[in-house]
Amino acid sequence: VVAGQWEEGAILADPDSRNTFFYGSYNFPGMKKTQQQIDASTALAVQQFCAIADSMITPRNRLWHGLESEEYVMKDRATKQYFDDVRAILFDYRYRTAGGFQGQNFRKWKSTACYGNAIVYVDDLDTRWTGGQPGLRYRAIPLGQCFFIENHQGIVVGMVRWWRMTAQQAVEKFGYEWLPPSLRPSIEQNLQTPFQFLHCVMPRDLDEYDPERLDIKGMPFSSHYMSIEGQCLMAEEGGYRVFPYAVDRYDQNPDEVYGRGPLQLSLPSAKTSNAIKAMYLKVGHRAADPVYLTKDDGLVGFDQTPGAMNKGGVNEDGKPLVLTMPIGEIQWSEKMLQEERGITENFFLTPLFKTLMQNPNMTATQVVELINERAMLVAPTLGRQHSEFVGGLVPRELDILARLRINGRPVLPPLPPRLPEAPGHYQVTDTSPLALQAKASQAAGGLRTLDVAHQIAINSGDPSIYDQFEFDVMLPEIGEMNEMPTRWSSSPQSLAAKRKNRQAAEQRQQAIQALPAQAAMVKANAVAAK
Repeated sequence: VVAGQWEEGAILADPDSRNTFFYGSYNFPGMKKTQQQIDASTALAVQQFCAIADSMITPRNRLWHGLESEEYVMKDRATKQYFDDVRAILFDYRYRTAGGFQGQNFRKWKSTACYGNAIVYVDDLDTRWTGGQPGLRYRAIPLGQCFFIENHQGIVVGMVRWWRMTAQQAVEKFGYEWLPPSLRPSIEQNLQTPFQFLHCVMPRDLDEYDPERLDIKGMPFSSHYMSIEGQCLMAEEGGYRVFPYAVDRYDQNPDEVYGRGPLQLSLPSAKTSNAIKAMYLKVGHRAADPVYLTKDDGLVGFDQTPGAMNKGGVNEDGKPLVLTMPIGEIQWSEKMLQEERGITENFFLTPLFKTLMQNPNMTATQVVELINERAMLVAPTLGRQHSEFVGGLVPRELDILARLRINGRPVLPPLPPRLPEAPGHYQVTDTSPLALQAKASQAAGGLRTLDVAHQIAINSGDPSIYDQFEFDVMLPEIGEMNEMPTRWSSSPQSLAAKRKNRQAAEQRQQAIQALPAQAAMVKANAVAAK
């Protein structure tokens, strides 16, 4: 049932994905799929949604998530610096060219917009094609290839994926010894015939899972690769310490495993727009090339070429004997089309995109205020994408990076002394523009209050009003809201040393300023004694 809805949406907004949602479906490369798409406005809204969501949640030029541990551990400067360093390393590997994250992330957002579900598989980079340089590799998995498995808490903890590979690709991934006999002639004849395979990732049975073990039995997720044509395993049983598929669901209805996206929510308007566009084109065609009406014994061989003369086209009174068929009022179909397009665009959040495009002369302050206002409207719909997708993506990336070695040295820095007290636990925080815009109101409120206090102090001449502010707490928190790196702030030791030196300098200055008065006093005492 759900695959039928995805297929219906793909016809209107994502024709390239047609006939990919059912098991065993096959498409010849390059085949035409846009026959039923008449109105392209929904497809354009999908592109704009991808741009908005990417800029709000996963922008290329921002560090859109953070890492932290328990609050009492994060008070340690070395621990905060460690998480900053790990985040910097993670973003460096994520956006390397060989990883392909940026392109796959766009495919992920498009799947979210069109179908409400998206899957990204994170794997170790195959170093045979990178000159031995290790790293991360991302792959946006087509939705029709995957089947979700939820646990009792509604978290996706299992995945069954089917896909096609050539025999050569199977050899590259698994080795020739695992290739079924029925596929080996394709290698010998160098054929590019695709064959079907399965990848099943499941939570390991509790009776065999032992977190103390160092083999696959100590991994909470089991992994099996199978060949459908050969009906055999393609590798020994494997496992994962972290679920390798990052899943994104836009909006999940009660008692449903799969999500629903903007296209499902706006499908009635998208279908109506497609139908109205067909009618609009028909009326426009009739207006440009009208249908002529004549009497039964009227003109024969009516010439419609430019400059032609048709004798007998009018009667003795000059009234035309040839009329055009009424075509209807095209402006009504145009108004109907605009109304339905507006509904669809609201589901895809494009008014935010249009507002920025239609006001290119806005100041930076106006843009920030506008985005802050829009963020309050966007947060309920886009907020889940961080908690589920980013929350599943980052642990898998860190698990791979923790095992990477370059020249025998680990990629990640060693744990700081205080972090094992947590013990080593961490969580992914949201530092995307959408989250920062929500926090910006706190910083703005504090600064506005401080400005009011400053005016009171100037007008009253009483600086004691500043005693109302805890600047040692206020300034570091504003720095965190503005994503100021930890290394830019002073350590407690450095801050104490600076204040001690400043106090000593002030005492020396006071002593120098008091020397004339002390000299006068000594002189007066000497005169009095004499």
